[in-house]
This record gives sequence, C-alpha cells and structure tokens, in this order.
Amino acid sequence: MTRTASPRPEGTARVDGEPVVLVADGVGLWTPWVAVGQVVEPGQTLGVLEVLGVTERVLAGGDRGGRAIAVTGARHHREGVDFGAALVTLDPSLDVAAAVTTTTAAAAAATTGLVLVAPSSGRFYGRAAPGKPAFVSAGDVVRAGQTVCLLEVMKTFHRVTYGGPGLPDAARVTRVAIADDADVMPGDVILYLAPVEEEAP
Repeated sequence: MTRTASPRPEGTARVDGEPVVLVADGVGLWTPWVAVGQVVEPGQTLGVLEVLGVTERVLAGGDRGGRAIAVTGARHHREGVDFGAALVTLDPSLDVAAAVTTTTAAAAAATTGLVLVAPSSGRFYGRAAPGKPAFVSAGDVVRAGQTVCLLEVMKTFHRVTYGGPGLPDAARVTRVAIADDADVMPGDVILYLAPVEEEAP
C-alpha cells in the first residue's frame, strides 16, 4: 500500500522556488527513509506511516522533487505524528549537477524502458563493506549474473545480480537510484540502464 504526501495548504499560492512542506494525511507512526541534504525525486518513497497497524509507503507527489532541508524524526526510527504534521520539507532548487543527472537518467529510462528493480524489501548496500569500491557506478557496463548490490533482510545479506526478463545480456548504468543504507521495497528501481552495443568477436 502507498499514499502520497500532500503539500501543506497555504493562504496564498506558492511561489516557484519556495520550500515545499509535505505533511501527514493521518495520525500514526512515521519512519523517515530520507535524510536532510538528500535529493528527493517525484514519486520517491519518503518513508513509511503506520496507521492502526497498517504500514504504507509515503511517496513524494508527482511534481514534488527537491533537496530535503528538514525531515521529522531520525532516519529509520519511528516517531508519532499527528494529522497535518510536517514530514519532509523540500527545496525545489536542485544544484545543476543533480538536476542534470536526474534528467539524463529519467530520459534514458523513458527512452529505453530499462531498469533493474529490487526483488524484495531490505536495506540497500552498494558496496561489500565500508571503504570497498562500489559494485557498480554510473557509466559502468553490467552483464548477466554480475553483482550490483546487497540487500540486508533480517541481518542476512543477499546478493542482487543483474539480469531478468526484458533486460539485455549487457547494459550501461546511467544512474544508481538508491543511496547506501536506504530501505527499498519490492519493485523499487535500483538501476537506470541504457543498452550497449556489443563489439563483434
């Protein structure tokens, strides 16, 4: 189940570039998945809200992107919130590099339709251990069976490998969509991809 965080109503129209405050649409226990300084894309999971024992992912609205400048609660820790409480405040004025990266990856995904998604829920790790190189980075070519990340589920680490229905034997990574130590749900995009031309042997 998912719900979309709503912007806080204002007495006057919001001016472009002003911060957007996304609020809870119910009373419950809020667990943020984003932190201050993180870039949030439209439709991205902000966290989860548990209401009467039912847990739902809270998504940023279709046009609610920006850099998180305030987040209620500590990342991955539950906190009680009331209806209308501020969950995440976004500054829509992204730095140029982040905006270009996001736009390029989104355009590639829209054109090619190539994405690798999480097979299960868990906590995402893009490297084998702190200080180790990332399994994959933007610009890398990944091939079938190659490890792209680890998902931690109940203190057990599972390797996620490239491949699956609709994916070519090799593809170029245009962007890694998940930050280290972030929680993912089944079907969340892990990698945005573009096709590569394989050289003839």
